[in-house]
Amino acid sequence: MRLIRVLLGLLGIGVFVCFLGVAAVAYGFWHYGQGLPEYKQLVDYEPPTATRVHAGDGRLIAEYATENRVFVPIKSIPRHVVQAFVSAEDQNFFSHPGVDFIALARAVVTNIQIKLRGGGRPVGASTITQQVAKNFLLSNEVSIERKAKEAILALRIERVLSKERILELYLNEIYLGYGSYGVAAAALNYFDKSLADLTIEEAAYLAGLAKGPRNYHPVYRYDDAIVRRNYVIGRMAKDKFISNEEARMAMAAPLTVVPPRDVLSVEARYFVEEVRRELVDQFGIGRVNEGGLSVRSTLDSELQEIARTVLRDGLVAYDRRHGYRGPVAQIGIEGNWQASLGEAQIPPDIDPWQPAVVLSLDGKKVQLGFADGTEGTLPLGEMRWARKALDDQARGSAVKKPGDVVAPGDVILVEAVLFKEPDKEGGNPEPYPPGTYALRQVPAVNGGIVAIDPHTGRVLAMQGGWSYDDSEFNRATQATRQPGSAIKPFVYLTALENGFTPATMILDAPFVLDQGPGLKKWKPSNFSRKFYGPSPMRVGIERSRNLMTVRLAQAVGMDAVVKTVEDFGIMQDMPKQLSMALGAGETRLLNITTAYAMLVNGGKKLTPTLIDRVQDRDGRTVFRHDNRDCPACRNTEWTGQAVPAPPDNRPQLVDPISAYQVTSMLEGVVQRGTGRRIRALGKPLAGKTGTTNDSRDTWFVGFAPDLAVGVFVGFDNPIPLGKQPWGGQETGSSVAAPIFKAFMGEALKDKPAIPFRTPPGALLVRIDAETGLSAGPGTKNVIMEAFKPGTAPSTSGSGIFIDGSDVDGTTPGAGGAAGGSGSATGLY
Repeated sequence: MRLIRVLLGLLGIGVFVCFLGVAAVAYGFWHYGQGLPEYKQLVDYEPPTATRVHAGDGRLIAEYATENRVFVPIKSIPRHVVQAFVSAEDQNFFSHPGVDFIALARAVVTNIQIKLRGGGRPVGASTITQQVAKNFLLSNEVSIERKAKEAILALRIERVLSKERILELYLNEIYLGYGSYGVAAAALNYFDKSLADLTIEEAAYLAGLAKGPRNYHPVYRYDDAIVRRNYVIGRMAKDKFISNEEARMAMAAPLTVVPPRDVLSVEARYFVEEVRRELVDQFGIGRVNEGGLSVRSTLDSELQEIARTVLRDGLVAYDRRHGYRGPVAQIGIEGNWQASLGEAQIPPDIDPWQPAVVLSLDGKKVQLGFADGTEGTLPLGEMRWARKALDDQARGSAVKKPGDVVAPGDVILVEAVLFKEPDKEGGNPEPYPPGTYALRQVPAVNGGIVAIDPHTGRVLAMQGGWSYDDSEFNRATQATRQPGSAIKPFVYLTALENGFTPATMILDAPFVLDQGPGLKKWKPSNFSRKFYGPSPMRVGIERSRNLMTVRLAQAVGMDAVVKTVEDFGIMQDMPKQLSMALGAGETRLLNITTAYAMLVNGGKKLTPTLIDRVQDRDGRTVFRHDNRDCPACRNTEWTGQAVPAPPDNRPQLVDPISAYQVTSMLEGVVQRGTGRRIRALGKPLAGKTGTTNDSRDTWFVGFAPDLAVGVFVGFDNPIPLGKQPWGGQETGSSVAAPIFKAFMGEALKDKPAIPFRTPPGALLVRIDAETGLSAGPGTKNVIMEAFKPGTAPSTSGSGIFIDGSDVDGTTPGAGGAAGGSGSATGLY
């Protein structure tokens, strides 16, 4: 009886203790459950995800992200990747309610044992659901309170989210080192693979990183990484996710990761930054950096590589003509010069050049040292170009010995060379011995190049300067400079739209404009300082005659010229002054290149674009540049009928025949005029040089039938480009045209020679290029000229002649004074 009372007493105590325990748990749930974050937001939660930009051919060229994350839906994550993380982090994930009470009890016992043994690192028992609660809703604070809140939230989350959704959140949110947020980004950063291509051992390694990426670095803590990876593999086998044989083979595999990769598969950072600005303007900075947008840009990877190369080569070619400005640094060569060289301030983005220090020199060569301790030779022949740079872009005396250029301790830039530069007669170049280098110099001048599809306005290539690392200022889109004679085609286009023809005779003679009391008379002149008398309009643009252009602008009126310039988007609010007809205003390279593209496409309005399409993280198209409606184009197949074309809804700015007449005249610039050095390419090309006063800005803008390209070169702080070593001022023809030629030579080398397209209604007539009259049987200089119906000249006269009766003052329609300094721009 007494025993029964004792047992009943113990039972009562047990019930009371249980009651207290339940009450304590209930109180804990009530106490710690107060004010917890709203967990139901996870139902619609979208992790911050990187926006990715692709070139037109699909190559990845940029990522914009606060956190480098690629979101992948759970249904697209391979099973073995999911299994690896479950085995590593939460073996009972699919059966527990959010908290694994068995694992929790085991962890409590284990931690007590650790404490009794004298201490050590305690073990945890957080489930994947608890980690989701912590990562999304709580802080990383280490405390009992945070663990209690984590458990409560985990139980609540499991009531509203499926196991698949919890795994999706976890696998896309977790940080796995190497700047990788989420398992997809980690697969790319560690192994340069998509999730679908991961092997078992690679998936296991990534799963092992969840415990702490620093502890299992694949290089610096390789052995620890292997141990952790193999533990996960073993767990996967124990959980029956893989066979024992698969586990054995996976454990035997080495751990091989790729070096951190550069996302820029194409060097296009000026282009990429312009894309980023457009996206931010349209979608906001938050959505760009975290919204997971997929952007298909207009960039042509091959043309971009050509553009960057030819611009840099062209800037170097100009820079070498104007002398050597000295070493980039100087160091002591006594003692550890390798360390000093490694610490020297070297210009960025000089690949394939490299810095070297001058160790010694004699009468024929320089001995070089490199930071890795190797040495090389710089022969005199590879530094003869380096005459001392003088003021006004002039050069000093000829280089006769290495000491005229360098001294011991100079840090210079060099490039490995295999052959001597061939002499003027050509022939096989003579090889250099290994370890031979040539002197190089980062140009002080800068510039830009842009290529556009003239039918769509898609920007195919853009290089905004020598180096984005050195200067983020984009000279293709941000620099406003005087276009010089590159504006003239639009003066001539205005005349063609107002009754003139390419054969109209225009007087090339002195022109004087009275600008009013107290102001100098404006007296523009030709680049040659000569006058040529009456000449056909075509000659005026081919030879870039300033006086003919001014007289033509005066005849049609600056109101009409300004309207054409503004309609073509070259500049806005252009002053109605005659000097503007010679390019005294300011424009951007992208603007004027787009305007030239509108000439070759027949006068159709274009809006330049860098983005074809933008999709959100779910694949929905949220922006499309080409928004034309073509229902028939959506058919998946056609049987017999012609494939439909989208409607052409581009506004027509000018008569297509007028646009073709200007195109034909610009083709003459290449064949016979200021751009004739480009003629050697043997392809139908057209374009116009541009050079401003004192050669501060130089241009060449032109096109093939399906490609428009603009080049600008000048100093950022506008100063004269100086004279060429062989005499004569640097001009658009000597500085910018060679870059245009090099680009077109590479871009079109495998393309057929497509002639410029003649619009319907244009009449092609044989005329005398010197007189503008119809060519007779004995005419020597014959060209095919385009005319509108009823405007072709006869053998007796062109029908229109702009003479010199108004050269000594303003006339009605002149559009105001020349403006400004009274000097001419647009010289050549």
